[in-house]
Amino acid sequence: MMPQPDVIIIGSGMGGATLAAALAPTGRRILILERGHRLEHSPEARSDEAIFGRGHFRPQEEWLDGEGKPFNPGNYYHAGGNSKFYGAVLIRYRREDFAPLRHMGGTTPGWPMSYDELESFYQEAERMFEVRGALGEDPTEPPHSGTYPYPPVPDEPSIADLRARLRRAGAHPSPLPLGVDIDHWLRHGRTPWDAFPDTCGGKKDAETVSLAYALQYPNVSFVENARVRRLRAGADGRIEAVEFDRNGIPETLSAPVIVLAAGAVNSAVLLLASADERHPTGLANRSDQVGRNFMNHNLSAVLGVHPLRRNDSIYQKTIQVNDWYLTGGPNGQPLGNIQMLGKISGTILASDTPIPKPIARWVADHSVHLLAMSEDLPNPESRVTLRGDRIMLDWKRSNWEGHLALVAKMKALLRKAGWPVVLSKAFDRRTPSHQCGTARMGRDPEASVVDPFCRTHNHPNLFVVDASVLPTSAAVNPALTIAALALRAGAHIAQRDLAA
Repeated sequence: MMPQPDVIIIGSGMGGATLAAALAPTGRRILILERGHRLEHSPEARSDEAIFGRGHFRPQEEWLDGEGKPFNPGNYYHAGGNSKFYGAVLIRYRREDFAPLRHMGGTTPGWPMSYDELESFYQEAERMFEVRGALGEDPTEPPHSGTYPYPPVPDEPSIADLRARLRRAGAHPSPLPLGVDIDHWLRHGRTPWDAFPDTCGGKKDAETVSLAYALQYPNVSFVENARVRRLRAGADGRIEAVEFDRNGIPETLSAPVIVLAAGAVNSAVLLLASADERHPTGLANRSDQVGRNFMNHNLSAVLGVHPLRRNDSIYQKTIQVNDWYLTGGPNGQPLGNIQMLGKISGTILASDTPIPKPIARWVADHSVHLLAMSEDLPNPESRVTLRGDRIMLDWKRSNWEGHLALVAKMKALLRKAGWPVVLSKAFDRRTPSHQCGTARMGRDPEASVVDPFCRTHNHPNLFVVDASVLPTSAAVNPALTIAALALRAGAHIAQRDLAA
């Protein structure tokens, strides 16, 4: 460990690792503290039974829900964070997502910046993560200043057939932007990648891309099994120390710049747990917004079943449909995004439903599997708090009527496209569905936690660079937006005097 870093980054997920990559070429001494450890390759990494049946990688952790009942949240603690298990969907927010949008369940507040201010960083993130995609087929695609660095991941025959049938049914399926080297991935096991951990480098996640790039520089250090317990603020408001346990041994470090990137729940928890006499409600919390406005996408799995049509695909996750992203509600309200799930096996289906495994295997083999995703709206009473030393997540789901409308649209489309039986199942709080919003970004220090460059309003040397700063959840996967914000914050920090 370096004796005196210039920047301490807490967390190595999409935000923290990408910020480290952005700052690495500056020569500043960067220390990344990761609560978990690097995942090693193992047979379980490609086993649906181990992952879904036994929960082999699921941490043994319990949070409390809004009624005080314990549940396992399913968040992962590894180098790369939750991106080790993500579906590798690297899609931009739509341009319209940055302005207030009226939904069936309410109106979003918009962002303190426009899409155009973030566009160049989106472009840089797509290059960095080697995104596979194509422009011109998605009716909601926002303006791009460049092209995707690689062509789309190819459809398998069953999915090419689905794409053609959706088109004939009147929809506009388009390639799903993905961070996957499919040949590399399949060489290490013929499985989907969605929810499977990346231990071979075929998936472009925060560890295999951002962290690997940052650690090429001698000024960057990475410490695993380092769980940060609290931050300590000085009389001048600057964060003067980070207290953490490394392999169970307490340590304290300081740096001119401190960055929280522990995820939407744990970053808020660290700020709340760092309360002191000067900051009795937690650090960065003069606005009383830390932990509030928690959002988690409304998600449902939608299965189209055909008894005479077999789905023999391996990964299948190559299509999206955005026909109802900006419209489709009874008064033209936006409904959300449709995209493929990774291929569901009988084992996966049986592990999450009461269907006996032989029947589940038949259903999985004779169906296509899609995901309906709708925006969850910010609500100050949907929040993360602490009860003693236990995390309480009181998620107040919103815009559910919009989500049900999207699921109904998807079911009707699948029937029209030739699948006579269509089933759906909503995700619950045990699945981390793109958690965000607990340290919202804004220009007003009385109504937000960080400014548009992710610096906290209350502490001049403390930044938050992860999904917690997102003012809205939009209705697409947030990974690319988090990476783009990290690159933008990195450019800002690189230009700062460390003492400022």
